[in-house]
Amino acid sequence: MPSDDTWSTPSNDALVLSLVSPTPTGLKTVGHSFHPRFTYPIFGDSEEIFGYQKLEINLQYHASDMRPNLSVTYGKKFPAVGDTEATDVEAILREFLPEVAFQSKQDFETAVKNLPQDWSPPGELTATFSAHDQTFEVWKGSLADPAVKQLVKRIQILVPLFIEGGTQLNVDDSDANRWTVFFLYRKTATAGDAGPSPYVFAGYCTVYRFFHLRLPTPPLSPSEADLEKQLLSQDFDLDQLACRSRISQFIIIPPFQGKGLGPRLYSIIFNEYIKHPQTVEITVEDPNEAFDDLRDVADLQYLRRLPEFQELRINTDIVIPKAGMAPNNIVDKAASEAVRAKAKMVPRQFARVLEMNLLSRLPEHVRASAAKEEGGPQPTKEEQHEYRLWRLLLKKRIYQQNKDALGELEIPERIAKLEDTVTSVEFDYARLLIKAEDQQENGSAQRQESGAEKQEAARAAANGTANGKRKAAEDGEQSASKKARVEDE
Repeated sequence: MPSDDTWSTPSNDALVLSLVSPTPTGLKTVGHSFHPRFTYPIFGDSEEIFGYQKLEINLQYHASDMRPNLSVTYGKKFPAVGDTEATDVEAILREFLPEVAFQSKQDFETAVKNLPQDWSPPGELTATFSAHDQTFEVWKGSLADPAVKQLVKRIQILVPLFIEGGTQLNVDDSDANRWTVFFLYRKTATAGDAGPSPYVFAGYCTVYRFFHLRLPTPPLSPSEADLEKQLLSQDFDLDQLACRSRISQFIIIPPFQGKGLGPRLYSIIFNEYIKHPQTVEITVEDPNEAFDDLRDVADLQYLRRLPEFQELRINTDIVIPKAGMAPNNIVDKAASEAVRAKAKMVPRQFARVLEMNLLSRLPEHVRASAAKEEGGPQPTKEEQHEYRLWRLLLKKRIYQQNKDALGELEIPERIAKLEDTVTSVEFDYARLLIKAEDQQENGSAQRQESGAEKQEAARAAANGTANGKRKAAEDGEQSASKKARVEDE
């Protein structure tokens, strides 16, 4: 009898996903097929499937409405011996896929071909943008909407496959109306009344609304008292309550990664909730390092467009004490808090982006992260003083966030650990600032290129012719254990 290894297949290799679109001669793959990053939530920690040779698990999605179709093929199947038998692949996947995924190939092709060309994603169109000479749209809808729910059921398996530690939503929960889903689609020009739908799925994001209870310090006003009575009588629209809006799952599928779509989608969602009067803060659920970077750069670019943020500066008039508590007014606290509240960022995230921006204003030759060149400019006393204040600002925040852990160390070890952490964070800020500058330059170049192409197209039309982690130090070297719930590259 063959050895166990002969009958074992890595599940990450066996499972292949693809988007398909109908053509007169059959289905064609849109973009390229791709493998999952993780399959342990489905097939176990070993990510191995026993009982087959030349096993192939093909999960095809109609590129528009994401109707799935599963097919399992193999060369040989292990003959059962007692309790040892081949893994029932389809039975396992039924826990992660809707029933429609197990229809016959013929039924799948028929349904795909019969989808109306005027089909559009569920919800409402909330944004349109161009990237790499392609048009993308973002559609937004509530999970309580049956059409949104159906689409989420079809794509839910992408969460455990691409987000480490990610779990699927219970779309039938009674609080489905607290979930908002943003779908990202590429839209192509249509060719007459015939042909496939112009929409191709590129990714999605889910946002959950937590009610934000703010206890009143003074007595309730008459209007607040009336609101309380309405709540107690259950005769009130809960959508009108203050809330925290939390980004939970964020996926750009592999054929569309590396194109700068993740930052664009994040910025669109962020701006949606900036305009949402009930949202007090915009949060993110356990992001991985890739999303941390995306978020930091996007938040920095957003805040830099606010004049009041640009006015926040280090108070260089402060004298640094030789001993005792660090000063509280290195940056104007009241002004800083006002900007944070306007930007609806949680305190830690806002503090990080503010520190990053303040660092960008310091001359490079004064920073620890700068490469010192022989004969280069030397920092002045004023520059050194401002830089020391900046490090003190960062050091104070990190100490406060890790006070319990640092308090267990002896004072000399505590000081050394804190200094190393501050330097590590500074180097990471320098890396992110370079990334932000690169994104800004690439964006400007794309806009210039797009403008030139539009001019060329206009000339052609006139002539009748056609032609883009956190910060382990900040978290006490604990980031490796974080469960990433956001995926994008």
